Amino acid sequence: MGSRAARGGTRQRGGRPEGEDGTWAVFTALRDPFSAAECILSGIMSVNGKKVLHMDRNSYYGGESASITPLEDLYKRFNLPGTPPESMGRGRDWNVDLIPKFLMANGQLVKMLLYTEVTRYLDFKVIEGSFVYKGGKIYKVPSTEAEALASSLMGLFEKRRFRKFLVYVANFDENDPRTFEGVDPKKTTMRDVYKKFDLGQDVIDFTGHALALYRTDDYLDQPCQETINRIKLYSESLARYGKSPYLYPLYGLGELPQGFARLSAIYGGTYMLNKPIEEIVIENGKVVGVKSEGEVARCKQLICDPSYVSDRVTKVGQVIRVICILSHPIKNTNDANSCQIIIPQNQVNRKSDIYVCMISSAHNVAAQGKYIAIASTTVETADPEKEIKPALDLLEPIEQKFVSISDLFAPTDLGTESQIFISRTYDATTHFETTCDDIKDIYKRMMGSEFDFEEMKRKKNDIYGEEEQQ
Repeated sequence: MGSRAARGGTRQRGGRPEGEDGTWAVFTALRDPFSAAECILSGIMSVNGKKVLHMDRNSYYGGESASITPLEDLYKRFNLPGTPPESMGRGRDWNVDLIPKFLMANGQLVKMLLYTEVTRYLDFKVIEGSFVYKGGKIYKVPSTEAEALASSLMGLFEKRRFRKFLVYVANFDENDPRTFEGVDPKKTTMRDVYKKFDLGQDVIDFTGHALALYRTDDYLDQPCQETINRIKLYSESLARYGKSPYLYPLYGLGELPQGFARLSAIYGGTYMLNKPIEEIVIENGKVVGVKSEGEVARCKQLICDPSYVSDRVTKVGQVIRVICILSHPIKNTNDANSCQIIIPQNQVNRKSDIYVCMISSAHNVAAQGKYIAIASTTVETADPEKEIKPALDLLEPIEQKFVSISDLFAPTDLGTESQIFISRTYDATTHFETTCDDIKDIYKRMMGSEFDFEEMKRKKNDIYGEEEQQ
């Protein structure tokens, strides 16, 4: 491991980087915020043999996907007067994620971590429970036949119908028409599948939002294949560890970009922290370099977040996030030291879901006996704090709140001509699946082919040899 790192790239805090011909294949530009996607992409590109220069204006990796420590820094960041009270414990015992997201155990990010071997730098812990909100209370999300029959979410007959639906989903194989039972996965809508099993509105709510993890109800009138596969992913992820389908890294999500930074360095990438970016240099409509501190690093492709290229992105909405420090587990979660709660939009007369994720000292992110719960949702009105109130009511009493409202941006330039590839802003969801979709989309636009895990492994072996993988 040491010899490979020595042969690989470097991390610099200034000076001029040199590629073999002075030109970088890929330049990754970061600014606070939104950076885990760029960190992951730079790691993947490095493993694929691309020469990557990764520049960050911060003195730490990961922008807004960073974990803030000590706690005093979080108070400063949110302009709270004074310092944390003594009851909060030692400031250095806290690693608070600004945008917390869980990893689906069988999901895309875990596959990316395994493919890139970043798992060697990280330790994960299973989240203890997944809950859904109904009529002002929270219930454990039933996702297996046994849980469906035991759940107090549904009446007896509804349980039987839901159990039949889960058996159908478990047996469904898009490559085997015998498992379709009269459904055309590419044509039949999910609304019609629910009708086929005679499922009621509450069951539809938690199936679509807590199992398939949709943020709105638009999916109901889409072909059902995507939804069925999403429910399968949830069930398969749950089956891996039992308590919930979600994982979370010890010491917080700031560990993720750091892991990909180490990976990129091993494969020849260069990281430069504390580097302001003054200008993106364009010639004939195409990126040719990036100017920092008066010098230009030349490149063929650029990955960046929306903050660098305001003329190439459009605002698509806002997200409110409220970080809450608690001295108790959330009520009705069996005293879980970590959990996710989804409040389906129908339950609170909204268009988009409200999310809560909670972690604690068990994940080395808070002082002993303390819990961090973060509520988030897409803003729909002029009073976002009122919108998120149903989630905060579940968390009372709250010791301290940190409220932020962030703009959401999406690229208008897809990079075909300019070779500038812009990530989307983090959404309100508490899992990484939408971020991974964005990573795969950028990869496809950059490389001209789909992101294929197996093909990646083969390429890695071709470039670095089988024995390097040990």
